[in-house]
Amino acid sequence: MAEMEYLEALKQKHKELSERVEQAEKSPSPDHIQIAEMKKQKLHLKEKIFGMS
Repeated sequence: MAEMEYLEALKQKHKELSERVEQAEKSPSPDHIQIAEMKKQKLHLKEKIFGMS
């Protein structure tokens, strides 16, 4: 059961990062370095999620 909760937490964090990236990209002066870092974090989370599935 704990594994499923962890998986759901990873999915939620991935979703939140997606929203943050989207907001950052829409800003008048986006911080491209920060956006790239968030995208790396998203990819890392996605790899963990698919590794557990």
